[in-house]
Amino acid sequence: MRAVNRLRKTIHYYQRERVMMKKQIRLNGFTQNTVAPHSPGLWRHPKDKGRQHGDLDYWINLAKLLERGKFDALFLADVHGIYDVYGDNHKTPVKHAVQVPLHNPLLQISAMAAVTDNLGFAPTYSATYTQPYKLARDLSTLDHLTKGRVAWNIVTSYLRSEAINLGLEEQMEHRMRYERADEYMEVVYKLWEKSWEDDAVIADEVSGVYTNPNKVHPVHHSGKFFSVPGVHLVEPSPQRTPVLFQAGASERGRNFAATHAEAIFTTLANNISELKTFVADIRERAKRAGRNPEDIKVFPGIVPIVGETEEEAKLKYQELTSYVSYEGTLALLSGHTGVDFSTYDPNQYVENLETNASHGFLQKYTIATTNKLWTVREAVLHHGLGIGATKIIGTPEQVADELELMANEGDADGFNIIQAASPDTFEDFIEYVIPILQERGSFRKEYEASTLRENLFGKGHVHLPDNHPAKKVSIGLAEKV
Repeated sequence: MRAVNRLRKTIHYYQRERVMMKKQIRLNGFTQNTVAPHSPGLWRHPKDKGRQHGDLDYWINLAKLLERGKFDALFLADVHGIYDVYGDNHKTPVKHAVQVPLHNPLLQISAMAAVTDNLGFAPTYSATYTQPYKLARDLSTLDHLTKGRVAWNIVTSYLRSEAINLGLEEQMEHRMRYERADEYMEVVYKLWEKSWEDDAVIADEVSGVYTNPNKVHPVHHSGKFFSVPGVHLVEPSPQRTPVLFQAGASERGRNFAATHAEAIFTTLANNISELKTFVADIRERAKRAGRNPEDIKVFPGIVPIVGETEEEAKLKYQELTSYVSYEGTLALLSGHTGVDFSTYDPNQYVENLETNASHGFLQKYTIATTNKLWTVREAVLHHGLGIGATKIIGTPEQVADELELMANEGDADGFNIIQAASPDTFEDFIEYVIPILQERGSFRKEYEASTLRENLFGKGHVHLPDNHPAKKVSIGLAEKV
């Protein structure tokens, strides 16, 4: 009997150790304030509710759903223009609802925060077309209103239509966008981290002093692209600087992400080996930038298709792809890559192309990145369901197996769950896959804390670490005057 008890204890010990060694998976729900965010044509699916995106109840229900699933954040993609590269006009994207109509991603966040306690919100905000002084104020305000649950997905906008409709004669060149973005980050860091001291607000009713003016400092920024001399308009929010997301894929983009980002979204990796290589590359770049490589979380995008059986999941995948708009996806892919595929034969290979649009999307379909020759038709069919992200098709157990493999072998920290049908993809994942991950010890049963940064990096990690470049900016001595 003693031998049996010892054996049971040994088995229990190794089971516990195996659970403890598993990587804790983080999850974001990935969507956009539009009809069919990342799968053109899926608005026609009988379970899709994307047409309700202009109704606040749609977003309130979505926030409640993701919090029930213990997701870290709702990731809100965005652009400021129309995908009019295809055929050099707006008609195809408008006809097929290719991210148009497209509503503002910020305005529903306060309402979603009011009905949740832990879910974070990661809106996309352009560092190319929004002045840093305005952006800093908007995100500080949201961080206050959400009690520290806001992130910023930093983008250097890639659509020509954005540039010309926001007052420029032509799209900014790719290298210049990132050079400008580096200075942009310096400005917002100064505003968020250096302008107001922690104890500036004293609210002294006796003296009538609300804020000690000696503890609020002008940032005195004067650079190549921006002049921001004054003080931040908002007192320090719970996180001060919002959690920083980014999706750099080019050489310049990866360096930018490794320098600034706390979380990186990618759709580049097509298998475990490519994912492991991508993550290792990012962590090495972060190390060279003077950061702790583990201070960056990498979130591959995935589209989970879940069925009770493998056959059911495959049939569901076939059904979903039957709703994808081929022409709509051509317009989306043309906008993403900056290449007008209306001039290409469907059987022509995607190669030897250059762009000022998204290098990451173009790389995904070139042989140099994937060791595969993609025809235009193949690229469109792959891109049409979830912007080319990895599809995981199978039973709940099989989907959970694949996520654990990507986390523990591929070194992913979590996943951006991309919808096919909205919100059916999220509902299936939360109902069937989450409980398995929880039972296996790979995913939380309760939130660790209340701020987004703490839920991502651990309780007590409310603010950026000291080795982050935001902590190293200087506003000089003049602010003491």
